[in-house]
Amino acid sequence: MEGIYFIIDFDSTFIQTESLEELSVIASKEQPDRNYRIEQIAKLTSMAMNGEMSFEDSLRQRISLLKANRNDLESLVKTLKRKITPSFQRNKRFFQENKDHIIILSSGFHEFIDPIVSGFGLSLENIYANRFSFNETGEIQGVDELNPLAHNGGKVAVVRKLKLKGEVYVIGDGYTDYELKKAGLADHFYAFTENVSRDYVVKHADHVLPTLDELLFKFRLPASVSYPKNRIKVLLLENIHSEAVKILKQEGYEVETYTGAWDEATLIERIPEVSILGIRSKTTVTAKVISQAPKLLAIGAFCIGTNQIDLESADQQGIAVFNAPYSNTRSVVELAIAEMIMLIRRIPDKSIAMHQGKWDKSAANSREIRGKKLGIVGYGNIGSQLSVLAESLGMEVYFYDIVDRLALGNARKCNSLKELLKAVDIVSLHVDGRDSNTDLFGKAELSAMRKGTILINLSRGHVCDISMLAQAVRNGKIAGLGVDVFPDEPATNKDKFISELQRLPNVILTPHIGGSTEEAQENIARFVPAKIIDYVNSGTTYGSVNMPNLTLPEQKNVHRLIHIHRNIPGVMAQINGILAKNQVNIEGQYLKTNEQIGYVITDINKAYDKGITKELKAIEGTIRFRVLY
Repeated sequence: MEGIYFIIDFDSTFIQTESLEELSVIASKEQPDRNYRIEQIAKLTSMAMNGEMSFEDSLRQRISLLKANRNDLESLVKTLKRKITPSFQRNKRFFQENKDHIIILSSGFHEFIDPIVSGFGLSLENIYANRFSFNETGEIQGVDELNPLAHNGGKVAVVRKLKLKGEVYVIGDGYTDYELKKAGLADHFYAFTENVSRDYVVKHADHVLPTLDELLFKFRLPASVSYPKNRIKVLLLENIHSEAVKILKQEGYEVETYTGAWDEATLIERIPEVSILGIRSKTTVTAKVISQAPKLLAIGAFCIGTNQIDLESADQQGIAVFNAPYSNTRSVVELAIAEMIMLIRRIPDKSIAMHQGKWDKSAANSREIRGKKLGIVGYGNIGSQLSVLAESLGMEVYFYDIVDRLALGNARKCNSLKELLKAVDIVSLHVDGRDSNTDLFGKAELSAMRKGTILINLSRGHVCDISMLAQAVRNGKIAGLGVDVFPDEPATNKDKFISELQRLPNVILTPHIGGSTEEAQENIARFVPAKIIDYVNSGTTYGSVNMPNLTLPEQKNVHRLIHIHRNIPGVMAQINGILAKNQVNIEGQYLKTNEQIGYVITDINKAYDKGITKELKAIEGTIRFRVLY
């Protein structure tokens, strides 16, 4: 740090807010024109920070509007201590260890700045700010006019007088901070945008600083996080719910969103800089895409299935994949039950007839579902919940699954799909998207069904042969059909949908909306980002569909080494050998493997030779290595 100085602004930089605006809120609690004064002070602040009016005029007008007392300052300090900028708060060590090279330069006031900044170990001698002037009753009536910071160009005047020898870096959010660079007194001006981003200021900045972490990373200075979160780029496709965007942005990530699915070529072009990819069911993440994603840490499938992701390739690159296996279960189940009732009552045909002016008040071929036999193919999360709700409606439930599942309630397990099809009145498909389920429902299965059966497919489009389904509806083998998923689906809502099932009697076609309720999408939007954030921050893989599942304890005063490697003998011994050779004390260690990869987490004391990371990365079979702190 020799020969380097950091000049840091206070309002909207060191703290998240503008102090005079906060003071106006506190001082005007009992005033009838409270809202007007607060709004005007905020407006005047913004105009000065954007360079739209002189600082001096702005300051004088704000002071006249304040009508604040010395006694209000104690409350203000308490408020500001709760609003210290997060990246400053978590990096107190930087301030403490470099206090002689940090200058706080503000057009704010010592009365509230000193108590905040001194808590970071900075010397009061390195704080340059204004001072209030008070009348005999303690009312704020103005500023110390002898202080250059009370006038236009005040920051320039102060820094010019300091005659700093060395490189000068200015960090701030306002025009007055930029003026230091403009006057030739600073080598670099960083527009600080963690709290507020002003277009005019950003335009004139040498660099944009989303958080203090970015600066510390750049200068290799003591930091509380091993990697700045603003460098973690998130790409969300297919119109993922806004709650997910909000959560990921709050974490500090850079987030891009798109409404439609992307093809392989587009993904390959855009994926190299992406750290987190979020998709739904229409985007296919192939081995080629994954091979071009060196920074990709995690893929979030904002849906149930993950068959659209090459999990083996993700394993080979050490990329964790997370999905939402339970978040939309209820929504799919409710649609299945709704379609059963609609189809067995032949509501689709009656509704169309009514729209055409036809009044057909007849009970012919209209039945209750009570007492009917429901066959569930696939007895996982959705199938088993459907079983419980259907039974509560008075249905007899049969199920078939290639996995040995425990029957819920009075549901009866069938030993084969054919056995189930011969027994039931309604069939509801809830299998996963594995390739072996392609054309699971074809000619042989349709032949095994009773004539007049109702069929519902809310699982995957490739499970059913669409041509066979259309033929079965025409010849009466299927009396009612509900289909939500299709082998070929439009990439966006603007693309046209064409299917042989269109305009057939008693058929409900829905655009892959089984899980598309507001409740389900919001649940998914919270669940998947939470898993990804936990993985990025702590290494926890619980809930990942491809990585060995580890739930890890909270990090406390340690550095966490994450080593992902091919599952070959001797890797653990080599890791521990390197640590022992370098006399590194292990605070905790966790290992789990699957057939393809091993996942080792080692918590070590903070005092260690950083060179050991190169040795750990060089171990044969290493796929990925990260350090967390």
